[in-house]
Amino acid sequence: MTLKKRSLGKTTTPAAGHAAGRDAARDAPEPPHGTALDRYDVVILGELQRDARLTNAELAARIGLSAAPTWRRVRWLEEQGYITGYRAEIDRRKIGLGVLAFVRVDAERNNAPATRALEDAIRALPEVIACHYISGTGTFELQVVAQDLDAFSRWSMSTLFKLPNVKDLHTSFSLGEVKAGAALPLAHLRR
Repeated sequence: MTLKKRSLGKTTTPAAGHAAGRDAARDAPEPPHGTALDRYDVVILGELQRDARLTNAELAARIGLSAAPTWRRVRWLEEQGYITGYRAEIDRRKIGLGVLAFVRVDAERNNAPATRALEDAIRALPEVIACHYISGTGTFELQVVAQDLDAFSRWSMSTLFKLPNVKDLHTSFSLGEVKAGAALPLAHLRR
């Protein structure tokens, strides 16, 4: 069986005198399908959210495709930004990070340069595991981990209060996790 490259849905064949165009068309990545997610993509995303350590062969068997198109689809999902990375989920308590705090940060000034400076400072803090702009009162909502309450207190005094453009901080502590690190829902994509 001979495989032919396709460009914009048409089969291409070499034409004399057009080597540069032919090479560009041959080397251009071919998407496994159109620009929208299809049912195989949704299943791939679901399976990889459950277990990102699956081999390509295992993933292919689970979704009902052969290995080569499965690999192309995963690569396409990565290139299009649907899959942004792979990482291990670590139990924070097992590594000595027993405190999870939610810190609402009220900014002193809400202009572009001051906000960018605060954003940059927050991004540089490894203790901040998530940060969101929020509506209502406050500017940012941070999720912060620490070893214990004393460590959080020391860190907030030496770091949080010294961030640029911070007017006020409001902190709440997690008393127990009901759900964390959950996979994203995909049912709306299957319609």
